[in-house]
Amino acid sequence: MSNVVVLGSGIVGLYTVWSLITEAKVKPSKIVVIGEHLPGDLSINYTSPWAGGNFSCISPNDADTLSFDKFTYTNVAKIQKVLGGPSCGLDMKPSTEFWDEYPGDAKINSLKGYLKDFKVVPSSELPAGTAFGITFTTWNFNCPLFLANFRTYLEKTGVSFRRQKLTHISQAYLPHTVAVFNCTGIGAFSLSGVKDSKVYPTRGQVLVVKAPHIQENRMRWGADYATYIIPRPNSGGKLILGGFLQKDNWTGDTFEEETKDIIKRTTELMPKILDQPLEILAVAAGLRPSRHGGVRIEAEKVEEKLLIHNYGASGYGYQAGLGMGHKAVQLFQTTGKVSAKL
Repeated sequence: MSNVVVLGSGIVGLYTVWSLITEAKVKPSKIVVIGEHLPGDLSINYTSPWAGGNFSCISPNDADTLSFDKFTYTNVAKIQKVLGGPSCGLDMKPSTEFWDEYPGDAKINSLKGYLKDFKVVPSSELPAGTAFGITFTTWNFNCPLFLANFRTYLEKTGVSFRRQKLTHISQAYLPHTVAVFNCTGIGAFSLSGVKDSKVYPTRGQVLVVKAPHIQENRMRWGADYATYIIPRPNSGGKLILGGFLQKDNWTGDTFEEETKDIIKRTTELMPKILDQPLEILAVAAGLRPSRHGGVRIEAEKVEEKLLIHNYGASGYGYQAGLGMGHKAVQLFQTTGKVSAKL
């Protein structure tokens, strides 16, 4: 008997399940996760495994997102602990981030309030063309490994996972379901009953390279581009190099000229990548589930049953998604008396 359905098994969906169990105290046996794709799968329409996977400054500066980031950064260690520690695919590593333009007081004042080892980079040490930089200790995700371990843990607690492609949101309501959490990400664009025209992909292309000598993050943010270097924890020395921020580009294809551009930008930003021969293990593209107006976290009724939307995190699902799940579950607890039925 499943009283709560979480539709979507990407990182936002799994974070939402965690929040249902730990905050709303919903019994895991009463939760089912439904997804066309599940952890362990690979598809251009399943974004989470393709993510670079760290806590960075990719997210916008609005108050809600800043709070989601802070909540996730300061609470994700609880998940790491129950998954068995850093070997689960989540660990902390040093990070340096640069901007071509100052990112604004709202962002910086928020970050310096909670980031571990936060420091501003002296202007004399900034790379040419950059206006501001910070260093701190961040969270790094080995995304496929972390998703798989998260699923395994949730299944052991009693959560069920079901592979199913839905064509209409009403199909998520099982016989005893009282609430559905719509965490479909890019799927919210085409799912009947939702069909959110504000949803669009922001395509990225990344390289997975063998570089065990690189154990720090480095990022550079421009007005219309992102360059990032992200080591994957517990991966045997894999390093993610990227990338692109291509709005409304739906292709999962990868392109040689983009690969060459990524190599050029990342090795200029961190020349010591080339201290060892560059071994490319994979080239991949992913579609960040973006949304005009930002994330959608709101409740509505479908045939007198509760539907809570929780999607639109673009490229910051890993770093903001736990905060998003927290807010969505708060909404669940305060909308009617649904929690009393669980």
